[in-house]
Amino acid sequence: MAPISEPSKVLVVDDDEVVRLSYQRSLQAANCNVEVEAALCGEDALEALECKHFDVVLLDLRMPGMDGMSVLKAIKHDWPTSGVIVITGYPTVESAKEAMRLGAYDYLAKPVSPAEIINAASSAITQKRWALHQDPASFDASPDATINSREESSSLAS
Repeated sequence: MAPISEPSKVLVVDDDEVVRLSYQRSLQAANCNVEVEAALCGEDALEALECKHFDVVLLDLRMPGMDGMSVLKAIKHDWPTSGVIVITGYPTVESAKEAMRLGAYDYLAKPVSPAEIINAASSAITQKRWALHQDPASFDASPDATINSREESSSLAS
C-alpha cells in the first residue's frame, strides 16, 4: 500500500455519516498532509467543488436528491482533472460500465476496507500527478477558471 506522499485534497460524498467519517479518518490516518472534506449530498459536493479544487472525489451512487451518476457527469464536465472513485452498496455491471464510461477513475463495492480507500485515493492521485507531469499546461485548478469556463459555455449556448 503506497501512502499519499504530497498534500492532496479529497472530497468524500456520502449521505451516511458513519461512512463519511470512516473514509475521512482512514485517509487522514494514512497521511497527515491530506486534506479531507465531506459533503452529504450531490448538491453539496458540487458547491464544494465550485469553491475549491479537489484531487479526488469519493462518491456514493445512491443519495437523496441528485444521484451519484449525475454528480459524476457534472464533475467530469466541469472539473475533468478531479479523479472520481465511485463507491456503492448496490453494485451492478451496468452501473460499473456507466460510471467508467462517464470518466470514473475506479468503482468499488461497499463495504470497503480502510486499505481499499487509501489505495484507491492514492492511485488516483498518483495517476493525476503523472498525467499533469506529462502535460502541466492542461491543468488549471483555480475555481475562477472553472467559473469562467462555465460562463463561456453558457454564453456560447445562448
